[in-house]
Amino acid sequence: GTVESKAPGELVICAGGVGFLLMCSNATLAEAPAKGEKWRCYSVLNVREDAMELFGFADQSELQSFKLLIGVSGVGPRAALSILSAVTPQQLALAVVTEDEKALTAANGIGKKIAQRVILELKDKLAREEALGGTSVKGGAPAMAAVPHSKKSEAQSALAVLGYGSAEIAAALKDIDMEALTLEDIIRQA
Repeated sequence: GTVESKAPGELVICAGGVGFLLMCSNATLAEAPAKGEKWRCYSVLNVREDAMELFGFADQSELQSFKLLIGVSGVGPRAALSILSAVTPQQLALAVVTEDEKALTAANGIGKKIAQRVILELKDKLAREEALGGTSVKGGAPAMAAVPHSKKSEAQSALAVLGYGSAEIAAALKDIDMEALTLEDIIRQA
């Protein structure tokens, strides 16, 4: 449709003569064009007892991350949108793989308990998703990495989420002492 207006956290798109109010992350709002221009976005309709809300996303990786987040117990659509306003889908995957609570608590309204629950539950969901074949985003990189069982495989998954190819990852990890360093240090050195 055509972008009608943009406001903090909201975007109105007119399609077929109807204006649709979409709740959006900061990343989606940044990608949306100026008023009057045509734009395509992905949306999810959230139906509650007292309201029906549309949530809009610039790409499928953000949409997939939103769906995973709202599947976490205690995380509603607005909390999921807050997380996606603070981190990209790739940063979310990296935070889950490296158990980085601070990246998630940077989101408005997300405390330590919710961040821990997101990490715990998404690790399980990502492991099941990977076992079923996984999903991909632009460029063929995994949307979310599976839960590995060793530092090396965790580092490989985290680097894959960041967009590196398998040959680049192997070369980067070749001379790093996996036993002496933390996972975060391994990823930084690579």
